[in-house]
Amino acid sequence: MKILVLNGSPKIEKSDTLHITRAFLEGMSEAAPQDVHIIHAVDLHVEYCSGCFACMRNGGTCVHDDDMKDILGEILESDLLVLSFPLYCYGMPAPLKAVIDRILPLSSMAMRKVGDRYAHVGQADFSRLRYLMICGCGFPNSRRNFEPAVMQFELMFPQRRTAITVPESPMFNAPEAAAVTEPRLALVRKAGRQYAETGGIDAGLLAEICSPMIPEEQYAAIVNRGA
Repeated sequence: MKILVLNGSPKIEKSDTLHITRAFLEGMSEAAPQDVHIIHAVDLHVEYCSGCFACMRNGGTCVHDDDMKDILGEILESDLLVLSFPLYCYGMPAPLKAVIDRILPLSSMAMRKVGDRYAHVGQADFSRLRYLMICGCGFPNSRRNFEPAVMQFELMFPQRRTAITVPESPMFNAPEAAAVTEPRLALVRKAGRQYAETGGIDAGLLAEICSPMIPEEQYAAIVNRGA
């Protein structure tokens, strides 16, 4: 499987969330060989979308001449698109948002009704693509934190998508937390194997991965001691 990972963290390789993503990819590789390319959004030259819609009228050519042309080409060649990012203001970090805004050339101005909403008709065939969102946050729980990011992901990619949201993710960069982070990463690897083999993740396993690793009050107290 050809996998394109868009890492949205400005921390690049030191990203808390990237620990989770790499464990998932390791699990996939245990099931079958995978062709993985990780791109760090912060390293790209990507202009902001100007909203001119020229790309949607002229077959997908953007007025900006930057790295997005190659990114779009790689997206269309991939089987799985992974968005890996930490939660910033209940959404994705700006470098990744700039990239996502610029996937507009994959759509045309034409729209059609899909269920109870309207969506743009694609200009390219990416029907084989699957989508995975892996998002971590520094809060000790998932409630009323991840919902905006998950909703945006679901609206952007209504088909063949899976979201993994992990609270307390700064612990993955803390060696002293290995007693709780290593078992959690083992579960993530298990989910990766399952995803590679079946195209999905068992609901019970997903819920366990997305739950706090230590009690919420204990995590908050630890964070507050260093604040």
